[in-house]
Formats: sequence, C-alpha cells, structure tokens
Amino acid sequence: MTEIKFGTSGWRGILAEDFTFPNARLVCQGIAEYLKREGIAACGVVIGYDTRFFSEVFAAAAAEVMAGNGIPCRFSTRDIPTPVVGFAIVQGRHAGGINITASHNPPEYNGIKFSPATGGPAPTPVTDAIEALIRSLSPQDVRRMPLDEARRQGLLKDLNPQAEYFAHLKTLVDLEPLGRSGLRVVVDLLYGTARDYLDTFLRDAGAMVDVLHGYRDPYFGGHRPEPSEEFLHDLSERIRWAGAHLGLSVDADADRFGIMDSQGRYHEANAVLALLLDYLIETRGWEGGVARSVATTHLIDRVAAFHGRPVFETKVGFKYLGEYITNGQAIMVGEESEGFSMKNHLPEKDGILAGLLVAEMVARRQKDISQLLEDLFAKVGPLYTKRVNLRLEPEAKERLLAKLATPPERFAGMAVIGHVTLDGHKYLLENDSWVCFRPSGTEPVVRFYLEAPSPEGLERLQRAGEALMAEL
Repeated sequence: MTEIKFGTSGWRGILAEDFTFPNARLVCQGIAEYLKREGIAACGVVIGYDTRFFSEVFAAAAAEVMAGNGIPCRFSTRDIPTPVVGFAIVQGRHAGGINITASHNPPEYNGIKFSPATGGPAPTPVTDAIEALIRSLSPQDVRRMPLDEARRQGLLKDLNPQAEYFAHLKTLVDLEPLGRSGLRVVVDLLYGTARDYLDTFLRDAGAMVDVLHGYRDPYFGGHRPEPSEEFLHDLSERIRWAGAHLGLSVDADADRFGIMDSQGRYHEANAVLALLLDYLIETRGWEGGVARSVATTHLIDRVAAFHGRPVFETKVGFKYLGEYITNGQAIMVGEESEGFSMKNHLPEKDGILAGLLVAEMVARRQKDISQLLEDLFAKVGPLYTKRVNLRLEPEAKERLLAKLATPPERFAGMAVIGHVTLDGHKYLLENDSWVCFRPSGTEPVVRFYLEAPSPEGLERLQRAGEALMAEL
C-alpha cells in the first residue's frame, strides 16, 4: 500500500495511482479514529471539495466514512474555497473539516486536507497522530454508511456558508472606497472554487468586474491552477484590453492570490505582502506585529521597523504562521508562496480576502500597484527577491546540506553575518542581502531563495548559488 504522509497542507497524490478510493477512505478512517480518541467526534465535521475530477465523489466517500463512525457531517452543496471551509468549521464550532483538494497542483493530483477546530492547517502533532492511526488500520477497518441512511439518521446535512462568509468579510474589508472609486477589476478564477465568491463580492461592493475562467474545468485549461505569472497570460491581456485598474486571481481552492497592475504586470507576493502590511498599519490602527516565513521577503521587516512593529520568523508552512493569528500577536501573517491572513480572521491563508484588500488599497489610494510599490521603496528602500528550484538527486542534496552547515566567511563576495537554521540554511549577508537553501521533503529539489537591494545584486547571488550547486 502507498505510504500516506501529510505535508504542510495535507496528503496529496496522483489520481488513480496513489490517490484512490481505498486510500482516501483509509485516511478518512484515520481522521475519524483521531476525532473519537480526542473525544470531539460529536461536534461533527465540515466536508468540502474543489473543482478537480471526481472531487465531489471523493467528498461523498469521506462523508460515508464519517457517518459510518457516527460522526455528524455538514456537506457542502457545491465546490467550496478552502478558507470558506475553515470559516464554516469555526462558525459551526465543529471538530474539524475534511477538504478534497490539491490546491494549486496539476490537474492529475488530488488530496485530502484536514483542518482542526481552529479552521487552519492541522499542526504537526495532529497530522503525526493521524498518520500513526492510518498505519495501524487495514481496509477492513473502514466503516461506511450509505449517504441516504446518514441523512435519515441526521448524520448528514447540507452546508452553504456563502452568506455568512460574506458578512464576515464585510467586517474586514472597507467597502466604501470600492463603491465610490469606479474601480475596474479583471478577475481570473482559474476554473476553481472562488467563482461567485471573489467576483460577486466585488460586484456587490460596487466595483466593475470582468471575469475570466469562471466555470469548472477539471483540467484547468491544461495547466496548474496557480495564480503565478506563468499561468496568468490571459489575465494580463484582458487587463490591457479592458483598461482595468487591477487584476486579481486565486488558485483552485482560493487560498493563494495573484496580483497584476493596470499594465498587466505581475507583482510577486513578497511585494504585495509588504504593501498590505503598510496599508493595514496605516488604516486599521491595530497594535501588534507581523509574522513571515523564513523564506519571505525582509521588505516586511523594513515596513515593520518603520512603524515600530515586531517581526516573528517561522518555518515554511502556514500552520506555523497561523499560530500568530490564533494567539493575537500579529495583525498580519504572510509567506512568499502567495499566503496571507490577518487579525480577526482565520489562521488559514485566504486568497479571496487578500485580493479584496488589495482592491480596497488601490481604490482608497487612487494609485496603481506599481506606483504604490515605488512609494514604498522610497519610504523604506528597495528589495528584490527571487526563488529558484534546483533539481538535485538525494545524494547531492545530502552533500549540499552538509556543506551549508558550515557557512563560509563570504558568499557572492559579501560577508556572511548570520546563519539561520530554522528551516534549511539561510545566510544573512551584508547590505541587507540574504540567501536561503531549503530542500523539498517530497521531491529531488532544493528551493533557493534570494534577496538583494538591487537587481544586479540578485543576479550575483543567483550565480553564486548555482556555482555552489555545480560543485557537488
């Protein structure tokens, strides 16, 4: 049987290869055993799914297993964004949620994401416990109940939390600038779950909205449903054609965001997060710091320092960042892989909320994203970031990690002034530059993150990193 391992966002696999009905049922039985062991099964679970092939059928299989274990289910009446699943968990005071999604991964993938009562990603001790329970089970241990019988017994009820989620968003987003500014927005929904969420909320607020790919396609147009520059060519063209002020996108389950300016230029999450932090501090009046992952831009640190706010650095993975929303220490948390959340919201990344706040910011400031970024650079100084995925076989990866454990005195001609081993190896360099090498736990890949105060400095860092790899 396939070994089932939970990553930072649940268990994922290739459809019909390892993501199969027997394996999915076994995972759900493991979750059921965990909920029963913790004494919280009676609180029930939310079950959601994305727009992938057979996602709704796998969700029904999950509901059969939950009902077979006597666990009440609230079953989404349609595909549903991950942050809305999290919201429904918290609002209904449920024990957790099971979401059938592979997020931004290619169409041939699917997955199961378990969220506990917080509505955010499950922490490592929880996923470790579920993995151990799964290993102790066999297919014969899986309990199932037909859905018709589950409905008759009151164990299965429908769920559509859109109205309640919208009401919650209205407490977080200022609608007034959106309504009076005449904002024109193009929204690329990438065939995913955010249709009738991101576009509808913007229209209801008074913005003029043009929608791309606002229908279900399990093949996602033949590419990854990821809101990155590589996959947003249609959005870029439509922005220029329509004369729009802003382009917004989200991935298939709407937890990641993508932003384009009025010229159809993509702006990476690092820059957008720094802009949002500056904007929230200036408009909300909240006290508190900001949390970012070790691989995320230090432009956030500069903004925080400008406003006298603390910065909390975490491992990569939103489950670590979400803790700072739960404990109230941060007014905003973010990671370079298009993840964002904020005070009074969930400890879960929400691409819908991120996009709405960017729209609010552009409408209120009456400036393009590019101009806002220029203004921010003038205030705190420029920083440029990049991420490179470098393929390395396991033996070479081990040699690299051994070499990185002893930092050199200089890297790319700059003095190494710090060594952070929170997650991978991060060298802090003079002149506010840094590099971070972080091996993937599931692929023969090392992720190489770099940041410098100039594009030329960034190129120098990349050449030095690639030269280091070539020596292995």
